[in-house]
Amino acid sequence: MVNSAFYPYTGRAFLRRGLKLHYLDEGRGDAVVMVHGNPSWSIYFRGLVEGLKDGHRLIVPDHIGCGLSDKPDDSRYDYTLASRVDDLEALLDSLGLTEKVTLVLHDWGGMIGMAYACRHPERVKKLVILNTGAFFLPSGKTFPWALRLCRTRLGALLVRGCNAFALAATYVCTKKVPMSTELRAAYLAPYGSWADRIATLRFVQDIPLDAGDKSYDLVSRTQDSLMLLSHVPMLICWGMQDFVFDRHFLAEWVRRFPDAVVHRFPDAGHYVLEDEGPAILKLVREFLQ
Repeated sequence: MVNSAFYPYTGRAFLRRGLKLHYLDEGRGDAVVMVHGNPSWSIYFRGLVEGLKDGHRLIVPDHIGCGLSDKPDDSRYDYTLASRVDDLEALLDSLGLTEKVTLVLHDWGGMIGMAYACRHPERVKKLVILNTGAFFLPSGKTFPWALRLCRTRLGALLVRGCNAFALAATYVCTKKVPMSTELRAAYLAPYGSWADRIATLRFVQDIPLDAGDKSYDLVSRTQDSLMLLSHVPMLICWGMQDFVFDRHFLAEWVRRFPDAVVHRFPDAGHYVLEDEGPAILKLVREFLQ
């Protein structure tokens, strides 16, 4: 069970190829779709949901294998970037959200959301970017050792056996506002067993580093198509203490989207909404207006 103090929502279920994809559908108005990364889930966006639902319709899915969605084994679901993009498209199509959509993207949500946006640039009204990427490792950035460890046999045992990746994230991904014990438990609640942690591991394994990797071609096509979104207003809110999506990633976003409005938060980490939620809510609300 997730503590209702942090997640007071009754979500909805979208049946996707026999699997339940859980999502929030809160508020009314123009659609704002929030796409989370790994190892978080829709709880990450709770502050934006509460602050924006009076004037916007907020769609916040949990990826298959994450949050309150089903967590199938590999025989029932292909845990790849392409599957994630297809899932997002199918959900939005089922809701009739095919125009004037604002995307709020974090971590893997950036790659998923921007791949979708490049597939349908005519549907996207605005973009909010939160410590994420939509391209290969930028110049000067090396692949972090902690992620490389997770791709080893030992790392896989730690991720699925001890929930090491999700647990560590609740400590290291906030820098300014440490998570309380209760909030940490809420973040970890959906990942209580070996079976429940499959997506946490598969996301790390799916990071494309070489041309033979499954998602390499889709990332390549997406980064080469980002210019299709150059006309879309973009707000970037960036935690500067993120050891993965660091200044190198931010510089690449700015290089590709020089007209973006950028706000740097020098003391914030990867979970920038946990560290700077009220300030970012204010910026997002003004941006949407």
